Amino acid sequence: MAIYKPVVLRTIKRDISRIKNKKLPTIAGHKLLYECNLRCKMCPFWRRPDNNLLDLKHEILMMEKLKEGGVSYLGFEGGEPLLRKDIRDILYESHKRFHTSMVTNGWSLARKIDNIKGYLDFLFVSIDGGEEIHDEMRVIKGSFKHAVEGIKASKGKVQIAMSSTVTKDNIDHIDEILDLSRKLDVAVNFQIEYDYKTADNISPEKEKLSNLLDYLIEEKKNNSSLIMNTKQYFESIKNSWFNGIKWECRPWLTINIDPEGKVVMPCYVINEYSGSNYIWDIDIKRLWNSYNWNDYMSCNKCALACYLEPSLFKWSSPAMVQSRIISPIMDYIKFNGLKE
Repeated sequence: MAIYKPVVLRTIKRDISRIKNKKLPTIAGHKLLYECNLRCKMCPFWRRPDNNLLDLKHEILMMEKLKEGGVSYLGFEGGEPLLRKDIRDILYESHKRFHTSMVTNGWSLARKIDNIKGYLDFLFVSIDGGEEIHDEMRVIKGSFKHAVEGIKASKGKVQIAMSSTVTKDNIDHIDEILDLSRKLDVAVNFQIEYDYKTADNISPEKEKLSNLLDYLIEEKKNNSSLIMNTKQYFESIKNSWFNGIKWECRPWLTINIDPEGKVVMPCYVINEYSGSNYIWDIDIKRLWNSYNWNDYMSCNKCALACYLEPSLFKWSSPAMVQSRIISPIMDYIKFNGLKE
């Protein structure tokens, strides 16, 4: 199965490096830009100006530093990544080095997917409800129609899923998302909205959220392939926010890079994605193993899957190994076919 050889070799090297370094990032997230063609209520990023975006040369320099630091997975986001004219070249360079994913609002996906499909291992398209509630949350009419068209155009070309943010505006419409997931035959990944200071505060009401978590836990048990999140993801949020049983965050597993190439410390939400030092000016291994992560391990302020899911993973849990390792590998092989 040659398709997995590069990923396996990178993972082995990363794990050997972990023996020498107690903490290393496995996952990297990079905002290519803040600019977006939508005006989502819960998002603070389209409200920020883009100053010095990285050119392709510096994108590659960033990738090389991430590779040296132990990263195996690189996810691109924004803003809207497909607004970058050089997105194909950026994804091409990433795909040579990492398991590469991207999050898009889907507006221009249908006409651009054929240009980028060869350089993506996974694609997330944001869907927050049926047409009415989705367009209301994203403010621009036609958002839902374009996103669905993008999903349909991308199926069979790249592994794809919907990404949904749970807010007080759409918490009564989660069944619409699940119904659409069934209709389109794509899985959905949920995240609970985080109230950024510079965005609309529309986090879901506590009682409704508690009931929803119970519902999604049961849905996960009954139809696990429909929902990407692990059952433990929903259970951990329920235990922490409603029962006082905290989950232990391991923020060092994820590194985020802002549009200018600056490293976001200590995580995505604490400083509201404010970068500090340029990634090419730091030694990731040294910084990661000297930084005081202890102050953030019991934070539990957010429920971002990029932090919670990796923090929960345990090799000793057969269910987690099946969900996060074996199933994705089998899906990848099934999608791409066996290649020698």
